[in-house]
Amino acid sequence: MRATVLHSPGDIRLDTLTDPDLVDDTDAVVRVVATCVCGSDLWPYRGANPVPEPQQIGHEFVGVVERVGTAVADVTIGDFVIAPFTYSDNTCALCLKGVHTSCVNGGGYAGCQCELVRVPFADGTLVTVPGEVDEAMLPHLLTLSDVFPTGHHAAVSAGVTAGSTVAVVGDGAVGLSAVLAAKRLGAATIVAMSRHEPRQELARRFGADHVVVERGAEGAAVVEEILGGIGADAVLECVGTNESMKQAFRTVRPGGRVGYVGLPHGVTPNIPVMFYSNRNLAGGVAPVRAYLDDLLPDVLSGAVTPGDVFDLTLPLDQVARGYQAMDERTAIKAFLTL
Repeated sequence: MRATVLHSPGDIRLDTLTDPDLVDDTDAVVRVVATCVCGSDLWPYRGANPVPEPQQIGHEFVGVVERVGTAVADVTIGDFVIAPFTYSDNTCALCLKGVHTSCVNGGGYAGCQCELVRVPFADGTLVTVPGEVDEAMLPHLLTLSDVFPTGHHAAVSAGVTAGSTVAVVGDGAVGLSAVLAAKRLGAATIVAMSRHEPRQELARRFGADHVVVERGAEGAAVVEEILGGIGADAVLECVGTNESMKQAFRTVRPGGRVGYVGLPHGVTPNIPVMFYSNRNLAGGVAPVRAYLDDLLPDVLSGAVTPGDVFDLTLPLDQVARGYQAMDERTAIKAFLTL
């Protein structure tokens, strides 16, 4: 099969690798229909994470089931499926608590920007989309493998409910998805912090009422003024740097909560500030499987259109161009077709 391989920072290639096979009776092999580049893929691409040897990359995909193990009962050959970016059995004690990313039998795939993926615990991991899948629906369904549930996790972790005031730090695909998620959960006022006009426009389409371009203490003051002088009830941190976390805590009101989903690099929360102001922090890696039963119907109905975050569509053999465009911020998120 053809598979995307990161050979070293900045060196993305489409290599020919051995097709994956069934290993356990609970496995499925899925033929990928669409995949994409994630902002977290850029960390090793930029060299921020070590790349000691060539490695497959990518963790978001939708596709059609091609083979199943003898113990697979709920997923059948020919099903169109959404694959959460980690696999899980959906039966262990932690899965039953909704923390599928900590499944005692779970883990990550070898790489998903490729033609075929082996999925362990297929019944617990894969979510079947009923009926025929229109091509126009593919981008929206693909977001359910990671980026939209991750934005949703930020909003849920920050306690967003009907009537909440919300600020979103980060205008990448996850931050924009967080705007959409907060709107879906009934937030009364949403402030997107963005300096890039195309992303500002999409944030407004997704439900942002205000856009703030300022940063640091000045940006927090502008948000505070918009939200009645006390800051946001909930701030959704969708970047993962120390500066973005500082921005989040400057922007959340006393007694409010920061929901963080940005992959952390060098982040050091100020615990004394949190303690004395009752500002809270919750979040982490999104347990996508826990959210899909709730989110999928709204995507299928068109109530939300999270696939609008894709602004660059490329065939898989141009995957290196997708990485470059996202690295240079000329694209929000690259959609890859097979």
